Amino acid sequence: MIIGFDGSRAFSKKRTGTENYSYQLLKSLSTIDKKNQYIVYLRPGVEVGESWSENLTFKVISWSRLWTQGGLVIQTFIDDLDVLFIPSHTLPIISKPGLKTVMTVHDLGAEYLPKMHQLKQQLYLKYITRYQLTSATRLIAVSKSTKEDLVKKVNIDPKKITVVYEGYDTESYGLRSSKIGKYFLFVGTIQPRKNLTRLITAFSRVIPDSIRDPYYIDSDFRQNDKLNLLIVGSKGWASSEIYMLPKKLGIEGRVKFLGYVPDKDMPALYSNALALVFPSLFEGFGLPILEAQASGCPVITSNTSSMPEVAGKGAILVDPYSTSDIVKGMSDILNKEIRDKLTKAGFENIKRFSWEKCAKETLSVLEEI
Repeated sequence: MIIGFDGSRAFSKKRTGTENYSYQLLKSLSTIDKKNQYIVYLRPGVEVGESWSENLTFKVISWSRLWTQGGLVIQTFIDDLDVLFIPSHTLPIISKPGLKTVMTVHDLGAEYLPKMHQLKQQLYLKYITRYQLTSATRLIAVSKSTKEDLVKKVNIDPKKITVVYEGYDTESYGLRSSKIGKYFLFVGTIQPRKNLTRLITAFSRVIPDSIRDPYYIDSDFRQNDKLNLLIVGSKGWASSEIYMLPKKLGIEGRVKFLGYVPDKDMPALYSNALALVFPSLFEGFGLPILEAQASGCPVITSNTSSMPEVAGKGAILVDPYSTSDIVKGMSDILNKEIRDKLTKAGFENIKRFSWEKCAKETLSVLEEI
């Protein structure tokens, strides 16, 4: 079988979200599948890097604008593909007649939170993505929550959807460091949907409690009461107010915006954090939850969409719309017994996930159609 793989996002120099999913999935497919042939389509100027399996052919499509709807479409008519796999929800509207297509859907956030997305994203979902979702031969949803959204919001036949969980890079994440950091950590794009306004506000209320309340001051805090919030992620849309908020609250010295951090540096940040605080308003999966748990980092996350499903028992779940609930979660995590309990549960939870498992289940979908 000849499988076309849209690799346009996989080799981004600053991979996040769908880019990381595309890369890790392709990497795992090249390891487990030596039988099928893959044509990986790339944008111009991409550096593939490391050695890949011989059954993978990389093909650059020189197309400056509308790469998917132009260059990729033309290529489907040229290459003798059995199936075209799109690892993110941008399927060509036109393709070779009879060509089977499989598309991964990461979330329908713009459907549930339209005001939290740019207008072009709202319009794209409404008019284009809905057509792509219905025209694809099969869909892969990254969580049961996302599958339920596809059925309820877009009226997709559930038999057409297969749930395949994402994985995490086991080579990058080791055991927890013996040193307990004095900071909370957030990882994600700086944008309204990530709920950073409430997170920063909650942190401003937690700081006094961490200093004066004996319940929270365990042995880890007696030497240094200073507590910080580290925010990792690239600048997104409508983020100006988020960046200005710490100064308004008088805590600008305690909140650090680190920008994009390379993958190789993330394990140390996770391992030494008191907790990952990830109170996003909506997620199709929520990969930082797994990355944190794999590093032995306790997790505080939202009780909505896919996050409880991904976090399992290894997280404190909070109402993302309640600042006081986030405050309580952050205050509770200052207790070492609670942190240790969540760390143990997190290690158990991540056993459910791996990129190899993701690749095997994805390949099963590709082969059975």
